[in-house]
Amino acid sequence: MPRQDGTGPQGQGPMTGRGMGPCGLGLRRGGGYGIRRFISPKNEIVALTEEQKILEEELKAVKEELETLKKES
Repeated sequence: MPRQDGTGPQGQGPMTGRGMGPCGLGLRRGGGYGIRRFISPKNEIVALTEEQKILEEELKAVKEELETLKKES
C-alpha cells in the first residue's frame, strides 16, 4: 500500500492488491504461503466466503480498468 494512506495500489482503494503487504497483514490465502490454517469446516466456509468476496472485488476492479483502457485507446 503506497504511503500507507488506504488508497491501495494504483489508487483503486483497499483490497485491490494481493493482500500480502502490511495493510493486508498477509492473511489472504492462509498467510500467503498456500497453507490453510483453518481447522473446522465452519471456519473454512467462512474463510472461503471471504476470499470469494475479495476475489470478486478484484475481478470487478480489473474489468473496470480494462474498460477505462479500452476507452482511452
